[in-house]
Amino acid sequence: MDRKWCIVNVEAAIYKGDKWLVIKRSEKEEHAPGIISFVGGKVELNEASINILEETLKREIVEEVRIEVYDDLQYVESKSFFTDKGDPVVDIVFLCKYKSGEPHCANEDEVAGVFWLTAQEIFEDVNTPIWVKQSLKIAEKMRLNRKT
Repeated sequence: MDRKWCIVNVEAAIYKGDKWLVIKRSEKEEHAPGIISFVGGKVELNEASINILEETLKREIVEEVRIEVYDDLQYVESKSFFTDKGDPVVDIVFLCKYKSGEPHCANEDEVAGVFWLTAQEIFEDVNTPIWVKQSLKIAEKMRLNRKT
């Protein structure tokens, strides 16, 4: 496979106290329908931009669950995978601290459910994919090491 492009995706590991915001993806989603995941989405380039990953992530959070996070996003990890159609994806996860708003499913074509869960509840949930748990493991360590 000789591809010179990939989809760039960003995800938000959002915490509030000791709880994490996860969503259930809509069954209508083209990739990974119905699974538990973090809020996020694809980077869309309409013009040259500064902080494209961070700005995309903040936009996706508002579009999907209607909340705000603080601006001090922290890099958690990056990984790659292939969509259900075989398209290559580079996925970047950021640690985000909840700021305001009441999370809810703003677009039912994308999000079927919104949940605040502890790390332990997510780790024990058989329906949460291993890659979400792996990212959460790193994000939880980072959260515990933060001063606020």
